[in-house]
Amino acid sequence: MVVTVAVNERCVGENGCLWLYPLPEWEKLEQTIIKLPTLNKMAGKLRRFVIGNASECDMDAQGRLLLPEKLRTFASIDRKVVLIGQLNKFEIWNESAWAAKESEWLDGDDNEGLEDLGSLSF
Repeated sequence: MVVTVAVNERCVGENGCLWLYPLPEWEKLEQTIIKLPTLNKMAGKLRRFVIGNASECDMDAQGRLLLPEKLRTFASIDRKVVLIGQLNKFEIWNESAWAAKESEWLDGDDNEGLEDLGSLSF
């Protein structure tokens, strides 16, 4: 099984996590990005950052991924990580960074963007 890891400077509004895509989902993302206008500066930055920093990672026989050092350094990943499901991808976080963010979100009163969710209900 091959997965693609892409870094994102602002992962769901938060710094320092990695995005882990199954190959079919990554290919969909590539097709979306390739359609962006070539001369658009923001599209160029997106292509350079997301596509330029992506790495394909094979799983070993025990189901582990070897993340490139550049990506581990970016997300401050050392030994323990947390894998967070995000429907079509996963986020990979340093365990202590995730715990701090989770506490911040649970303790916070930040409702920024709540109105954008419209009539979403569970």
